[in-house]
Amino acid sequence: MFGWFQRLLPRKTDFFAMFEAHAATLVEASAALKELAKDGVSTGPSLRAIRDREHQADEIIRQVLTEVRLTFLTPFDRGAITSLIVAMDDTIDEMLATARAIDLYQLGDLRPEMKQIVDLIAEAAEVTAKAVPLLRKVSANGATLHHLTGKVVALEGQADEIHALGLKRAFENARQDPLQFAVAREVFKNLEKVMDAFEDVANEIDGLVIDHA
Repeated sequence: MFGWFQRLLPRKTDFFAMFEAHAATLVEASAALKELAKDGVSTGPSLRAIRDREHQADEIIRQVLTEVRLTFLTPFDRGAITSLIVAMDDTIDEMLATARAIDLYQLGDLRPEMKQIVDLIAEAAEVTAKAVPLLRKVSANGATLHHLTGKVVALEGQADEIHALGLKRAFENARQDPLQFAVAREVFKNLEKVMDAFEDVANEIDGLVIDHA
């Protein structure tokens, strides 16, 4: 009887729950990437796990992009919501690209610097997952959010340094085998893109803090 009236009421969606669900896929995918980075392990199971999480993340981002068009009352500007979820999705896309590269080149043993960056990726995912729920009360949590995003940016900086060192060592060790260096460079590039994507997420969160805290 009152269905017509309910349809006239402003639509409200829990975007925060979707952000948090997506952040959980990042943590799970980064854990699978750490497993894949272990010496001598089969890449298949970890690659499948990351691919499955990436598919879940795709469903979440589609839901967010649909709801943001239909929802009358949004917690943040629609453009900010879209930018944040797209940045988050880029991180898991890059993790999947990295896993596929490792699998393609059959790297049973990753270089030490690659493993260090994988550890930083996992840490960045955990920090991001801590930050996202705090967006529910961004005004009250502004200082904490700024601290967490700063930590992600610092991790990205560490990754840059490790990447440069690892690439130099890979070049020095592969003078007689240019193909080996080309493979190392490709994997390092993928790992760097993951960390860059996490930094983009941190910057999007910082933007929300500036606008709302």
